[in-house]
Amino acid sequence: MTPVTDPRTLTSSIDLPRHVGIIMDGNGRWASARSLPRFEGHRRGVDAVRRAVRAAGDLGIGYLSLYAFSSENWSRPPQEVDDLMGLLKRFIRIDLADLHKRNVRVRIIGSRIDLANDLNDLLNEAEVITQDNTGLTLVIAFNYGARQEIVDAVRKIALQVASGEIDPRVIDKHLIAQNLYTADIPDPDLIIRTSGEQRLSNFMMWQAAYAELVFLPLQWPEFDAAAFDEALRQYGQRERRFGGLANVPNK
Repeated sequence: MTPVTDPRTLTSSIDLPRHVGIIMDGNGRWASARSLPRFEGHRRGVDAVRRAVRAAGDLGIGYLSLYAFSSENWSRPPQEVDDLMGLLKRFIRIDLADLHKRNVRVRIIGSRIDLANDLNDLLNEAEVITQDNTGLTLVIAFNYGARQEIVDAVRKIALQVASGEIDPRVIDKHLIAQNLYTADIPDPDLIIRTSGEQRLSNFMMWQAAYAELVFLPLQWPEFDAAAFDEALRQYGQRERRFGGLANVPNK
């Protein structure tokens, strides 16, 4: 893979996605392959997050969504969960000023219910401080699960129907989308998953209906500008039809 030495070169050669989502997988396997503790894999994964955010900003991508912690991840060993919470807090405390300086807007999607107060405060602070920034929007999916997101959206709509605010006959895909966590965020054009696994794992399942999927064989701590470049080149070779036919002349 050839690194992107000048973002303008890649930008001029392909149509870049407006929104890229990344399923950051393989921290533990990276560590195990090197006889290191899993925590070291997660720590190195934070470095890969920094590289991904910088590359997306340099390329002019509008939205970058990172699957940081799923609602199913709470079932991991308590020590690993504590380590992951610590890394997230440390990332926000250390990197927020730099993200703000680089005009990055931070959005957090996922359930905030039952989160520790100090963590909730940090997540809110990250959003409030950067809310007026106009560069890259960094979407962090934390305590996130796509199925629960859809359930929450349906529940909100059901309450509106029950209260007489809306007629059930007006419910359509647009209304459902407006009640998702991502109501103000465009659907992803490209979803990248590292580690070689080829599944969405409950990530943006509604929004990914027409996303292009790229699966990279490297582990997340190895992700860098060259890996981002490779995923974008694969995306640039795809023909997006959104259910229609390709290159069919109008008659």
